[in-house]
Amino acid sequence: MMFPVKDNLRRILGTIPENVRLVAISKYHPAEYLMAAYEEGQRVFGESHEQELRLKHEALPKDIEWHFIGHLQTNKVKYIVPYITMIQSVDSIKLLREIEKQAEKSGRVVKVLLELHIAEEATKYGLTPDALRQLLSDGEWRRMSHVRICGLMMMASFTDNEQQIAAEFETARHIFDEVKQQFFADDDAFCERSWGMSDDYKVALQHSSTMVRIGTAIFGPRIY
Repeated sequence: MMFPVKDNLRRILGTIPENVRLVAISKYHPAEYLMAAYEEGQRVFGESHEQELRLKHEALPKDIEWHFIGHLQTNKVKYIVPYITMIQSVDSIKLLREIEKQAEKSGRVVKVLLELHIAEEATKYGLTPDALRQLLSDGEWRRMSHVRICGLMMMASFTDNEQQIAAEFETARHIFDEVKQQFFADDDAFCERSWGMSDDYKVALQHSSTMVRIGTAIFGPRIY
């Protein structure tokens, strides 16, 4: 029996303002679950494994907007660039260079978000606030014509402490405002603040999130 995807999706959409986009995180869920969400009007899906993404892209309707949300190895970029809409997890200039190179080969412009690391967990991925400032100050990205930096992405700490989560989202909001003013003041494309997941998206909405990434609350526990 299929998890009640459509009911869940309708319920969540009822809690999200119209100016916030829902990215349905569909990794490890079968194509029929995605199709149920698609039939309900959902068009933006997030995946984190190149091979799984490729199979779903081939199997599902072509008007789906695919977002890559996991750590992306540079050697996988060439496989997803021909059809990906946004890469939400850019955490190094090396990765940005590879996206630019492969997007140029494909004759495309790929939207990206820079991944900000604020959470207290020791994670390998994401730019610290200082590393983010350094990457932007260096300015190499300004010469890239096949990559469009559209904002920031971050994950809050995995904790039940709602005050801590709120503080991390607020920190991210301040950093967004700072780099927007300093580097992207004249660029309307730099507008996305992708924070908030199944357990904390309602908190994120109180801290200027424009994009929430929700998987479990729509699709249930991972299938495979």
